[in-house]
Amino acid sequence: MRSIEESLKRLSTDYIDVVFIHDVIAALHGPDLDKRFDEAMDGAYIALQELKRNGIIRACGVALREPDVCERFARAGEFDCFMLAGGHTLLQHTAAVTLLPLCASSGISVIVASPFNTGILATGSVEGARYEYRPATDTPEILERVRRLEVVGRAHGVPLAAAALQFPLRSNAVASVVAGHQSVTEVRQNLAWLQHAIPDAYWEDLKASGLLPA
Repeated sequence: MRSIEESLKRLSTDYIDVVFIHDVIAALHGPDLDKRFDEAMDGAYIALQELKRNGIIRACGVALREPDVCERFARAGEFDCFMLAGGHTLLQHTAAVTLLPLCASSGISVIVASPFNTGILATGSVEGARYEYRPATDTPEILERVRRLEVVGRAHGVPLAAAALQFPLRSNAVASVVAGHQSVTEVRQNLAWLQHAIPDAYWEDLKASGLLPA
């Protein structure tokens, strides 16, 4: 509660559009995940619901990287949105199996962050490419997958980054995509990629090649 009060003061406002519970994930908490999950539901979640009832926040969400934990939250409480970082991209499809259908049927909006998987889907398979904050060369299977994506993209005149930004939005559960920018030029470039016309045949070829789920 104190953190929300401080944020309201810093922002000079009497309400906040959305507040997220962050990073209740196995990668950070390991065997203590269940304990952290229960703490979030018994503490932060209850506090945020009270703030929402009082009109101090407009929406309550969860932001993390693991689709299975998002699914646990979806079944445990009433959330308005999830911010899923890197979990529904051209390289990561697990969220499409159960999380996205669950969110669509439950009225939970999904915001996909890190659509470039921290770099490689924007830069392509260039020297020095990064995947999930590490050199892409650490995961040769990912590097090879990106090269195959580039081949299909060239055949259809589709830049890899354009496909990376537009792919998440093909799900009716996804409300928006959040991409990082370092300059005005990058903002304009990302907008151009979002508007780039991508033929249906491109997506069909990705499925036929095993690069996307059928």
